Amino acid sequence: MRVVVVGGGAWGGAFRRLLRDRRHDVFVATRATLDDAPYEEADLVVIAVPSNAFREVLGHVHGTAPVLSLAKGLDPATGNRLSTVVEGRPVAVLSGPNMAEEVAMGLPGAAVIASEDEELALHLQEAINSNTFRVYVNNDVVGVELCGAAKNVIALAAGGVDGLGLGDNGKAALITRGLVEMARLGEACGAEAETFSGLAGMGDLIVTCFHPLGRNRRAGELIARGATPDEARAQIGQVVEGLNTAPVLRDLSRRIGVELPITEGVCAVLDGMSLHELAGSLMGRRPTEE
Repeated sequence: MRVVVVGGGAWGGAFRRLLRDRRHDVFVATRATLDDAPYEEADLVVIAVPSNAFREVLGHVHGTAPVLSLAKGLDPATGNRLSTVVEGRPVAVLSGPNMAEEVAMGLPGAAVIASEDEELALHLQEAINSNTFRVYVNNDVVGVELCGAAKNVIALAAGGVDGLGLGDNGKAALITRGLVEMARLGEACGAEAETFSGLAGMGDLIVTCFHPLGRNRRAGELIARGATPDEARAQIGQVVEGLNTAPVLRDLSRRIGVELPITEGVCAVLDGMSLHELAGSLMGRRPTEE
């Protein structure tokens, strides 16, 4: 395939390696070359940029080649899933436990590609799957995209647990309830329950909450130790999707009437509440059935 990868960050670079290892012809478009990429000749355009840049970048992508989104977030302008921003061409999304550093090193991993166009999903599976990067397909675009957005917010909270030294029991409990929160949101939006126990849900949530280099987990840890969100961003030096997504996800949940206590708590901390106060409020909630 002839592929244009839009985005020169860590994930875009790692994905470029995956494609070149499969002998695809890859052109990388960065901000300096965004308007000069060979979109008209491409068989696929891969967009690997932060969620808050997705809409702007898409405006530069001409032609009719299918789009594969690697972004994990929501459109900040509307709160909608990013694939809904793509118009007039087929679209698929890829997600899963894919820490860019490990993918770039050739370590084994897996992902799921979701599309309403089954033929496109199967074609991309065949084109990307390898002995080190196993690719599954499904048609639950809603679930896969919501998992990719929501797990970053839960990872901020998990990093807060690390920063406060609250232990692995507390962290495991938070992650488990976070998965419930993600599934609750997905159900309300029409996603399939199985997606949240798969690679895009549980798989990505686990690695994002535990990997020492995970930006969202690290940001939560820094904030717990006294940094402001802006200071955490500056120290990490890369985009921290959870910080952008948290208020957008909270607003979405309020619009559709779904309770997301961890997400609400993360937003409260970003607005100035102490993490100790948040931990107390979450633990003090009325017990319910699991």
